[in-house]
Amino acid sequence: MEIGIDSFAALQNPKDNSAAARVTAISELLERIAHADQVGLDIFGIGEHHRAEFLDAAPPVILAAAAARTKHIRLASAVAVLSAADPVRVFQNFSTLDLISNGRAEMVVGRGSFTEAFPLFGYNLADYDALFSEKLHLLMQISSQETITWQGQFRAPLTNQAIHPRPAQTQLPIWLGVGGTPASFHRAGALGLPLMIAIIGGETHRFRPLVDLYRRAGLEAGHAPERLKVGIHSLGFVATNSQEAVDAYFPGYAETFSRIGKERGWPPITRAHFEAQIGPLGALVVGDPQEVAAKILRHSQALGGISRFTFQMDNAGMSHDQLKQAISLIGEKVAPLVRAQSSNLS
Repeated sequence: MEIGIDSFAALQNPKDNSAAARVTAISELLERIAHADQVGLDIFGIGEHHRAEFLDAAPPVILAAAAARTKHIRLASAVAVLSAADPVRVFQNFSTLDLISNGRAEMVVGRGSFTEAFPLFGYNLADYDALFSEKLHLLMQISSQETITWQGQFRAPLTNQAIHPRPAQTQLPIWLGVGGTPASFHRAGALGLPLMIAIIGGETHRFRPLVDLYRRAGLEAGHAPERLKVGIHSLGFVATNSQEAVDAYFPGYAETFSRIGKERGWPPITRAHFEAQIGPLGALVVGDPQEVAAKILRHSQALGGISRFTFQMDNAGMSHDQLKQAISLIGEKVAPLVRAQSSNLS
């Protein structure tokens, strides 16, 4: 199983959006990506948002800077908001990243959990799914063919058009990032795309029917089982002991999700809610290395086996040093435990 980190390039203190704070946040993020590479993690993903508290509006730029500082770790979007982007430019950006990184780029594409990109780039939110479906098919065609002819509803047609540059890899990996919509799982399976599930709340085992739907749709479409990979993106944090992890993570987690929840009509986060989420069945992966490794393996078993697990940790206002130490523990303790147990189970 691959183990990695996802980041939204969050400011440590959302109330401090000064130039100095922004410069420091990006510098420290690049240091953490380099550290993840040094401790042997498999993948680092950068999200895409267009909000003041996140600095990830241009993920390929951050990833290109990280590529120059790393040697082995794969570099991905997490996710690229394809609905509000031009698939030609998305491909060109990640193909260029692939050249800079010598074949370490990946795309995880999705519709995004926030909607700011739609008015920002002149798209109608009413076209939410139609935009994504059309652009995903165009991106897949560009990825597999150097010269294409294409016509759709939301973009000017392409006639015998060559798309350059081509990546270092024979074909750029494209994962489909999904939440909890059955149609999204079915689409990923029918297209034979690996699946990245954002599980940020609830109980992970409840996604099993959707994962089964994905695998069934893939097999019915004629795709080989090995192509139908499943990954989980989950909120989490690791410290040397469980209580330390819980005490460090909860205050910032509660503040962040109570603030976002206020925008969406959710109730404030309580300690009881948090305790349920870090329990055996809850989605949050918070604790010491042994607890966290065991929970990742339980998640994998609950979903019939997963190929990748990524931690989203910089959403709780923790310091650079806390996040860097957590990355050390994930690379040096958690990942070896998960890989050893995964090998024993396979």
